[in-house]
Amino acid sequence: MDCRRQLDTFRNFLVTAVSVSAVGLLSVFVLLIYLSSRIVKPFSDNYEKQKRFITDAGHELKTPLTIIDADTEVLEMDFGENEWLKDIQGQTKRLADLTNALVMLSRMEEGQKKEMEIEFPLSDVVEEVFHTFQAPAKIQEKTLTGAIAPMLSMRGDERAIRSLTTILLNNAMKYADEKGRVRVTLERQKNRIRLSVFNTTEHISREQIAHLFDRFYRTDASRNSGTGGYGLGLSIAAATAASHRGKIIAETEDEKSLRITVIFPL
Repeated sequence: MDCRRQLDTFRNFLVTAVSVSAVGLLSVFVLLIYLSSRIVKPFSDNYEKQKRFITDAGHELKTPLTIIDADTEVLEMDFGENEWLKDIQGQTKRLADLTNALVMLSRMEEGQKKEMEIEFPLSDVVEEVFHTFQAPAKIQEKTLTGAIAPMLSMRGDERAIRSLTTILLNNAMKYADEKGRVRVTLERQKNRIRLSVFNTTEHISREQIAHLFDRFYRTDASRNSGTGGYGLGLSIAAATAASHRGKIIAETEDEKSLRITVIFPL
């Protein structure tokens, strides 16, 4: 029985159906890309404007803050020390520190500038920061130990990495329990560099761990900005790690300790 006509008809139908389906799927895909870009663009633009505003406002605030601080010093010279001038100086310093932290965070999120990247000895940087915390640890009766592998280097912004290490150690010292333990580890794992800071603490829940890198978040709600910082330190650390193509992880094994690990690719 000759079925060539039926086979040709079926073949033509199959080719037509596949072609129409492919064109339809391609059209839907293009439409989705176009609509997605239109929907996301306002949010992206607003985020970029927010970062530019923080940077620009930070620079604008620095001048009046410097003038207020200088005027306070002049008044102190004329009228002598008093609690009101000391309070003005303290609040001015707090505001300046907060402004600098916001500007630094905004710059980190804008991306690492290639011209600031250099090859530097990471082991030496971590060792120097580690030694600066030995005296505070002794005063606070906390045990500070380290296992820092020598001769490790990486390419990046040395100043930013030094700040990141300081933030992690400062956070560990601040939240370590009374007579607690703090340990710094720097090691190489195949094609990665792993910087880890561990500290014991009275209590930290896994729910709190999930928010540690959020802006203005502090695990102890009773801490005010005068005693507990601004809640920006770990946000800056996370942005610094991201700008160096790394990642940062916070974890707890028993809700009585905290380990923050930064992993950099070589």
